[in-house]
Amino acid sequence: MDPLCWPSETNSFRRFTPESLAAIEERIAQKKKQKAKVRKEQKDQNAEEDKLTPQLDLKTCKKLPTLYGDIPVELIGEPLEDFDPYYKDHKTFMVINKRRTIFRFSATPALCIAGPFNPVRKAAIKILTHS
Repeated sequence: MDPLCWPSETNSFRRFTPESLAAIEERIAQKKKQKAKVRKEQKDQNAEEDKLTPQLDLKTCKKLPTLYGDIPVELIGEPLEDFDPYYKDHKTFMVINKRRTIFRFSATPALCIAGPFNPVRKAAIKILTHS
């Protein structure tokens, strides 16, 4: 397969950090502003916008395709930035286990207390994704 046809994010597994969450929140805010601006301009027009859909090969509980390369050992079972373009403006992160199974979690606080970087929540995620 030609490497030029591969996704641009190939081999770019990045940890999910507070900076990642801030960037997602910024993209969400920009998208809301953009939608409000478009609604003001097109109140009487019924134009449909292009809706992005999740990639089928990156669905939850499926194996990560080999197209995305090998996962570094230190990132197995760790929260990673989602590289599906659909989730770029959703508060989510993904975790990939040793068997390359994709798990997707919300980055919103669980029980309104435990944020995505809480040690208890991290331990629960490790237990859940452990093969």
